[in-house]
Amino acid sequence: MAGIFARIAAGEIPSYKVAEDERFFAFLDINPLAKGHVLVIPKQEIDYLFDIDEEMYKDLWQFAMRIAKAMRQVVPCLKVGVAVIGLEVPHAHIHLVPLNTMEDINFSRPKLSFPEAEMKLLSKEIAAAVKP
Repeated sequence: MAGIFARIAAGEIPSYKVAEDERFFAFLDINPLAKGHVLVIPKQEIDYLFDIDEEMYKDLWQFAMRIAKAMRQVVPCLKVGVAVIGLEVPHAHIHLVPLNTMEDINFSRPKLSFPEAEMKLLSKEIAAAVKP
């Protein structure tokens, strides 16, 4: 059975999608560290980031860069931080977190929650800002 991220990318589980192409998918984290926290994944279910072949690895980061640039246009922040941890879900993923302080990317602090309407609007705004 496919894991949760593969099921999200396949549309089996709803998400707040911000971008998608034939190989990658980006969506808002439903338990974010900061408003606008996005997860970027390859659609192919690969557990460990460094098991991805070199071409896909480079393309994944290029895809993530497009998302980060869009996030910075939409979400008030100084920078977009990056974290790759990969222990909580066995599917390679990149966390893109809007940063105004170092604490904004502290994974040990309590996660935030935003109303569904706000998440929908934010995902649409980021999606509209993503450059092809």
